[in-house]
Amino acid sequence: MSPDSIPAAQPTVAAPAYAEPTRTRRVWPWLLLLLILIAAAIGAWYWWPKAAEPASGGVGKGRVDPAARPLPVVAAAATKGSIDVYLNALGTVTPRNVLTVRPRVDGQLMSVAFTEGQIVKSGDLLAQIDPRPFQVQLTQAAGQMAKDQALLKNAQLDLERYRTLLSQDSISKQQVDTQEALVRQYEGTVQSDQGAVDSARLQLTYARVTAPISGRVGLRQVDPGNIVHASDVNGVVVIAQLQPITVIFPIPEDNLPRVMKRMQDEKAVVVDAWDRDQKVKLAVGKLSSVDNQIDTTTGTVKLKAEFANDNLVLFPNQFVNVRMLVQTLPDATLIPTAAIQRGTPGTFVYVVKEDKSVSVVPVKLGPAQGEVTSIASGVAPGDVVVIDGADKLREGAKVEVITRDAPTTTTPGAGRRGQRADKAGAGGARPPGGVPPKSGG
Repeated sequence: MSPDSIPAAQPTVAAPAYAEPTRTRRVWPWLLLLLILIAAAIGAWYWWPKAAEPASGGVGKGRVDPAARPLPVVAAAATKGSIDVYLNALGTVTPRNVLTVRPRVDGQLMSVAFTEGQIVKSGDLLAQIDPRPFQVQLTQAAGQMAKDQALLKNAQLDLERYRTLLSQDSISKQQVDTQEALVRQYEGTVQSDQGAVDSARLQLTYARVTAPISGRVGLRQVDPGNIVHASDVNGVVVIAQLQPITVIFPIPEDNLPRVMKRMQDEKAVVVDAWDRDQKVKLAVGKLSSVDNQIDTTTGTVKLKAEFANDNLVLFPNQFVNVRMLVQTLPDATLIPTAAIQRGTPGTFVYVVKEDKSVSVVPVKLGPAQGEVTSIASGVAPGDVVVIDGADKLREGAKVEVITRDAPTTTTPGAGRRGQRADKAGAGGARPPGGVPPKSGG
């Protein structure tokens, strides 16, 4: 075979370097087209419910003004009635009487007859001091009085004899006068001895320490076996009278005329004592006295109310909330407290008009009682005010008045629109001026 007939080896041709980037550029248009289709689908899902609704005036075709849709609210009509005016204050429970029981004689404390925290009555035995020294003193005083009584008796007999002899002119008048003076001297001595006997008997009585008033005893201040004195500062125990008990509380001096007028018009001004959270009424009492001067540093005057405290719910030095009825306003305009809003225009309410739109009406508040507040001006009886759902309202918004138990009707797409409306109205009620107010409910 000739060399010319042998086929030459074919050279290996490498793929061009630009082949892979070209393939990548061909894929990108399809990815871009897929993203456009996804965006179109999302837009159609979002706008289709709005396009299906009828257009509103002043809004572009296929768009609905959110303010034109009625918002569900709960409303109530303002009524006319009477409301009680109360004064609120923070009071301190004070025992009607509190005293420290101290021994009236010195001696060794033999026993204690009470239990700490016990309710005692006036005259009950509290402690016993060693009575033997006082019994000895009583015996000595009684013996001395018996001796002097015998001397007095003998002097009186001698005086009778001397008077008989004087009548017979057997003795001088001077002897009779001297004997009469001796009798009077012994009579004085016997009277002094009687006082000594009574004193000794009284000291023996003081050896029994009794309760001077009824009340609750505190902690024992001295233990049996100790020597006690009448000058001891701590005494034996402290007694606080709890039935009845008093509450002292201050009120501003501006309210004093109404309180004094109430005391003149009424025989008893009712005072209620509430717990710290003002949820539980502890006791009902009456106003007993007013202090005779105003505290110039605070501008308040102290009042004292008295409570029977039959269930012992009031305790000395306890802090309580005091409510005192001072006035009753007849024919007042009353609305639920939940309807009151506060914001840029001040205190206001949303009033539902006949065309089912709401209007912001500033109001001047009067006294409040529980969930009802009186209105001094701004709302008249019969006006319908919004009490629930005011956080999404603004001036002129359309509303649908519903009851609390009635379910709201929904339209297709209302769920998604409601979510967007909730987000838009999360800032609270919007009075004129655009500043969200604080809820006054």
